[in-house]
Amino acid sequence: MDKSEFRKWSHRASDWSADYQDGIDKRPVRPRLQPGAIGRMIDAGPPEEAHAMEDIFADFERIIPDGMTHWQHPRFFAYFQSNAAPAAIIAEQLAGAMAAQCMLWQTSPAATELEIAMIDWLRQAIGLPEGFQGTFQDTASTATLCAILTMRERALGWSGNQTGLFERERLRVYASEGTHTSVDKAMWVSGMGQDNLVHIPLRDDLSMDVAGLERAIAEDRAAGYIPAGLVVCVGGTSIGAIDDVGALCAIAERENLYTHVDAAWAGSAMICPEFRHFWAGVEAADSIVFNPHKWLGASMECSAHFVRDPEMLVKTLAIHPEFLKTYGKDGFVNFSEWSVPLGRRFRALKVWFLLRAYGLEGLRRRIRDHVRWSEWLAGRLAAEPDFEIVTKPMLSLFSFRYAPPDYEGDLNTLNRQLVEAINDDGRIYLTQTMFDEKLAIRFVAGQFEMEEQDIDIALKTICEVARSLTG
Repeated sequence: MDKSEFRKWSHRASDWSADYQDGIDKRPVRPRLQPGAIGRMIDAGPPEEAHAMEDIFADFERIIPDGMTHWQHPRFFAYFQSNAAPAAIIAEQLAGAMAAQCMLWQTSPAATELEIAMIDWLRQAIGLPEGFQGTFQDTASTATLCAILTMRERALGWSGNQTGLFERERLRVYASEGTHTSVDKAMWVSGMGQDNLVHIPLRDDLSMDVAGLERAIAEDRAAGYIPAGLVVCVGGTSIGAIDDVGALCAIAERENLYTHVDAAWAGSAMICPEFRHFWAGVEAADSIVFNPHKWLGASMECSAHFVRDPEMLVKTLAIHPEFLKTYGKDGFVNFSEWSVPLGRRFRALKVWFLLRAYGLEGLRRRIRDHVRWSEWLAGRLAAEPDFEIVTKPMLSLFSFRYAPPDYEGDLNTLNRQLVEAINDDGRIYLTQTMFDEKLAIRFVAGQFEMEEQDIDIALKTICEVARSLTG
């Protein structure tokens, strides 16, 4: 492809993207496909000779869009949203054109220095005090892994990377039962092992049992284990569980534990001062993560990882072969030393575009609308005689289930059928969870371009499809 062809097809791709955004609400949110349907449309092997871009683009239009789940659909109410605000998409196009490898300051000075600035803009936006620094990881799972590795190294006197974990002290990490399974996986990858992640039960308010944590730490010390760290949950994926951040950070400080706060979803809401009580005391944490790519609008991947003491993160993760050293310069940061991968994308550019294009007030307005609309829907479903609210709204997330008064079958089975029927219908997309042995259907508002009419469509769809199953 020569430069003139590149220009032509770049324009074509841009036009297609704009058309896609304009018509996305007319598509079913989740495709009506069986596994393997798309694979059968793809050639069995790679071509020996080049194909014309006309043919390649035509095949893209014929095969791919109808096989996608449309995460930017205004009625995507499943999982947590992975938003891509239009301004962030433009920034991604520009970053892709430059195709920089931003592993070191010298490999892209602007990328590194913009990252420093954007992390600080976000720090100010969510109300963290001065002194917190950070970096953009790909996802919260990676940030949590970095925190778990730091817990391990700190507890072992920074010797684990060198000597390994064989015949070493047994380390323990604590998290609530509402914490994301990325913590479990981080324990696997860190070498500390699943059995050394101690899940503390939840209280009635769905937060970690603080007294239970203190007992677990005392029992582990008595057994000869070394408590290394604590993961605090703010807005858990299943039902939005929130721990008492201040109380847990105080225990961690007293017990000499490294504290990581996982606010991957809910952290974006902290740009609204009225929601910051949900993580009161967070300034005492050692490490905090939230994902601007979830609720704020910075397209995947973009996870903001804040630390009080960057030196601990760097001591855990930095490695300095000769070919990565920079000579003749002072006062720079190499963010590859703050994360597991060496290679890094230019993530800060989309945050810069996003925050300038919408402003904090524009982003706050969206989040406040999502919370208000979700609370409205929960209230409407609660007023229906054949629905019940399983977990009340936490920000814009709640769960419910269909429970007709005269239904004699298994309600878990009925609601599993309901969530599949809703998704096959195509107007909205929901997912399920388990709470207190009840299969519940999660609803979370948060898509960047969602409007109030979309919540009306959600109510209508849920009620119509549910009653068609029993009616």
